Amino acid sequence: MSVFFRSRDRPLSPGEPYPLGSTWIESEDGVNFSLFSENAEKVELLLYSPSNQKYPKEVIELKEKTGDIFHTFVPGLRPGSLYAYRVYGPYKPELGLRFNPNKALIDPYAKAINGNVVWNDAVFGYKIGDQNQDLSFDERDSSEFVPKSVVINPHFEWDDKSFYKTRKRIPLKDMIVYEVHVKGFTKLRMDLPEKIRGTYEGLSSPQMIDYLKDLGITTVELMPVFHFIDQRFLIEKGLVNYWGYDPINFFSPECRYSSSGCLGEQVVEFKRMVNELHNAGIEVIIDVVFNHTAEGNHLGPTLSFRGIDNLAYYMLQPDNKRYYLDFTGTGNTLNLSHPRVIQMVLDSLRYWVTEMHVDGFRFDLAAALARELYNVNMLNTFFISIQQDPIISQVKLIAEPWDVGPGGYQVGNFPYLWAEWNGKYRDTVRRFWRGEPILFSEIVNRIMGSPDIYLGNNKTPFASINYITSHDGFTLEDLVSYNQKHNEANGFNNQDGMNENYSWNCGAEGLTNDQNVILCREKQKRNFIITLFISQGVPMILGGDEISRTQRGNNNAFCQDNEISWFDWNLDERKLNFLEFTRKMIQFYRAHPIFRRGRYFQGKKLFGMPLKDVTFLNLDGKEVDEKVWNSPTQSVIFVLEGSVIDEINSYGERIADDTFLIILNANPNNIKFRFPEGKWELVISSYLREIRPDEKIVDAGKELEIEGRSALVYRRIQA
Repeated sequence: MSVFFRSRDRPLSPGEPYPLGSTWIESEDGVNFSLFSENAEKVELLLYSPSNQKYPKEVIELKEKTGDIFHTFVPGLRPGSLYAYRVYGPYKPELGLRFNPNKALIDPYAKAINGNVVWNDAVFGYKIGDQNQDLSFDERDSSEFVPKSVVINPHFEWDDKSFYKTRKRIPLKDMIVYEVHVKGFTKLRMDLPEKIRGTYEGLSSPQMIDYLKDLGITTVELMPVFHFIDQRFLIEKGLVNYWGYDPINFFSPECRYSSSGCLGEQVVEFKRMVNELHNAGIEVIIDVVFNHTAEGNHLGPTLSFRGIDNLAYYMLQPDNKRYYLDFTGTGNTLNLSHPRVIQMVLDSLRYWVTEMHVDGFRFDLAAALARELYNVNMLNTFFISIQQDPIISQVKLIAEPWDVGPGGYQVGNFPYLWAEWNGKYRDTVRRFWRGEPILFSEIVNRIMGSPDIYLGNNKTPFASINYITSHDGFTLEDLVSYNQKHNEANGFNNQDGMNENYSWNCGAEGLTNDQNVILCREKQKRNFIITLFISQGVPMILGGDEISRTQRGNNNAFCQDNEISWFDWNLDERKLNFLEFTRKMIQFYRAHPIFRRGRYFQGKKLFGMPLKDVTFLNLDGKEVDEKVWNSPTQSVIFVLEGSVIDEINSYGERIADDTFLIILNANPNNIKFRFPEGKWELVISSYLREIRPDEKIVDAGKELEIEGRSALVYRRIQA
């Protein structure tokens, strides 16, 4: 049984129920503590010394209760104080009640957490090894093994006010998203001080900001930065949770990315990172995980939510509340049908916007947030609340539009404020460039911003976040180097990760010295990059793709906190050439609004002009017919007419641009194409050889042989 220390003689006061969490009140020289629990009978605050976290130095009962919120004010406490909770109530798992006052619990509203879980049987609410499993009851104190919540000083001297107040200055249509892992980005940057490699400070160092600006990135999308845990099964394999998709708190930035400490310093360092990126004109979006927590299923640990009010925080099986509904593949699903849980998520989002100054969110497995038992309802309370919120509704909202439950694939169904990771774009473009005959209308729809998915929902092309690769799957280098996943290092007998990657290795699996294979791969990477940036929608690059980062064929490197995942900054000539190609492609994209249209192409003549805004061509240079539109193809050729863009700029002036001819030939064989009216200049090409004079400038009616597996962009220089 736990040792219970009595409170010292303090002049405690009732405190206030709001705000929830711990709030340092400097003027009153103390801290207000507030904790929600609908079903608890008693709550105790545990205070710890930084030098001894095995037992609390003081235990204070939160005797004041307002509705379902326990609260008190403790004088004399200051930022840096460590605390946890004990929560009393019935332990009846079959009824969904899992209170165990022997377990130290992390505050759901903690703004900082001072470390990681130390795996020990004591962190479980039941006796590990007991034949009754979670129906048994464990009496050991878990204090020694559970990280503590930290009282923080929220003050920070921001100087990004002009950026923060005008956060819409980078519209969706001008965004170029760079998905990046805080640690992996800089861990191997030898030009940074060792202490800051792999940290928030390292990411916002002058060297890395200059790199991002030179590349042309407008927006970094950080992989999860909520405080997360390393699952026990990974630790036992000698691995860790590298990606971070297992949060135990939704307010505190992960302290392992802090170069300066975990007693609140991680909060200051995160703010400083955002401040520096903003001052460089770069937005910060964070990948948020609200669909589940790290406490897992009924056999998981009791670290926070489960011990505070399991019945409120989690979706439980209606006919047997011992078990959890799992629409996430992690063992549990957060219960966003409960008003206090919705409140917590909304409070978290507002906190990251108002206090941490982030510019938006990418929601992991976002369909789970709309779960109402076995149905997905996009009109549920959560989405309505966000739409009506004066703060959250004004930032970037991006959904991963699926979960693993029935009916969970929801691409195209999110409310109009939302953009979505377009998995159909990824798969179609991959299949096209590996040489599969794709229905002409299918590949065209993806390139044109997926109007078949979004137009009917009154959305713009920028509802589609277009990507070829992301953290989840192959890198671009591996997409063209491996036919099969190679996840042996993960320790799951290569059974984890996606089996179908729509990849092609160009004739050899993995590393090779075959120059023909290498040239094929470099050309294919250029084909993908060109396709990404001539497509309508928001382009997203997986961080490191531009420097040919490889994970050695691992398509599920969630547990690889090592050179498999980290960016290798030792760039040879091949990698430098591809980096320069990517940089120039981004510059080209940013220079031409025709690739960043706010409205869908109509395929019509507009403003009395003789030409359509987009025209799709056959190999004779003539407009395709209905038969071609409904037939499989390995090549797509079209003209984007820059003189008939039906949009205006911020000054009320109609936008005009150059006219471009796009040739995407995924056929392994050469094709002959007759150029349409006009004189055409080659401006972008995936060719790795020297361009011939007759290819650089082409007159109307000329037939030109286009190499197999090539992407070309021509600009009309004369009508």
